[in-house]
Amino acid sequence: MAQKKSFHRTDRVSAQLRRELGTLVREAVAEHGLPSVSVSDVEVTRDMAHANVFVTALQAERSEEAVLGLKAVAHEVRYRLAQSVKMRHVPELHFHYDDSVDRGERIDNLLRDLGDIEPAAPDDSAESGDGDGDDDTGPPQA
Repeated sequence: MAQKKSFHRTDRVSAQLRRELGTLVREAVAEHGLPSVSVSDVEVTRDMAHANVFVTALQAERSEEAVLGLKAVAHEVRYRLAQSVKMRHVPELHFHYDDSVDRGERIDNLLRDLGDIEPAAPDDSAESGDGDGDDDTGPPQA
């Protein structure tokens, strides 16, 4: 018998909101002259009263400006969201910057930089032994 995958309602709502908010946030950015962002994830609370909307900025240095701008127009985005989805109650939107992309790029750059460094040559002093040339595996010679 096939295993039935369980999907929680909050997961389905999060996915639907992510799709809708992707378009609405893009429109809000254009209308209000905000730095360009895209919606990377949406997490809805269990009671569906709140939604944490995670965005990534194309210009990481302007991410704070973008999130502040989105927070300022959150009520307008929520109103438009209510018109586009069939939900009795649309969650309150809380915008956050998703720095996981930046963190991933930093890690990638560090790994790339490490790849450019030549591996260190083995240190002769780190080898075991007493320097007399024998392999020191037998009983001490008198």
